[in-house]
Amino acid sequence: MPDELVVLVNPAARGGRALRLLDPVIRRLKQGGRPVSVIVGTSAQDALERACTAVAEGPGALVAFGGDGLVHLAVQAVAGTDVPLGIIPAGTGNDIADALGIPRRDPLAAAAIVARGRSRVIDAARAGAHEWFAGVLACGFDSRVNERANGMTRPPGMAKYVVALVEELRSYAPIGFRITLDGEVIEQEAMLVAVANTRSYGAGMRVCPDASPDDGLLDVLVLGAMSKGEFLRTFPRVYRGSHVNHPAATVRRARSVTLEADGVIAYADGERVGPAPVTCVVEPGALRVLTP
Repeated sequence: MPDELVVLVNPAARGGRALRLLDPVIRRLKQGGRPVSVIVGTSAQDALERACTAVAEGPGALVAFGGDGLVHLAVQAVAGTDVPLGIIPAGTGNDIADALGIPRRDPLAAAAIVARGRSRVIDAARAGAHEWFAGVLACGFDSRVNERANGMTRPPGMAKYVVALVEELRSYAPIGFRITLDGEVIEQEAMLVAVANTRSYGAGMRVCPDASPDDGLLDVLVLGAMSKGEFLRTFPRVYRGSHVNHPAATVRRARSVTLEADGVIAYADGERVGPAPVTCVVEPGALRVLTP
């Protein structure tokens, strides 16, 4: 149905606590007089298949009710199509929504934005041949923390990432990277490399604070080798974005980025992409998003 809002729901968002907000959100969406339907997949793959089927029917929008992980899944369905993406933040981080001016802690305000239906065209990026991402691809110490946390069953929420970070520090060591930016090859030891379409990840860490989602470029942060103590002193600055002023940090912009490193798993929008090497290519204007 051309005017229909199809809501894709992650029932596990915020440990399942976000579901109590779903009914008020649906009521708010219906106030605009548009039909609303809900998709709840039995697994990530099932949710993606259902979302792709819905998008193929040409709805008014596919609306992700969840965190960055669900937005990432929804992007796989809508990127490169004319179907807009709506975002109602109901996860832990909600960094993509925040970068687009969507209230990250107010689902009803976000639903009002979706109901108004004003779309903005932004870029998306491909990681490899088949994976899209809208936010940040991480490769290095940060993605190793993510990999470790994903293997943990407790503690819940963001606490497990803190535990994973502490455990990963025990094997802290620089990583040898080969980085190719639009054909230019850089070889250096680094703690991490972030490839960003939007500015932040990890619930507010402004890893590439000047990244713009509609400039046709990817911001690439390379945080060079440093001691563990210096890394711990520098880390809190990422929440302000001032870490980019550290002598070990460099930020470049490119349309195509290839990262090669041994023993590193890449994560995009907080979701596992796979082992390096990985090539990221920006696709200008690949997404329509409902924004303020």
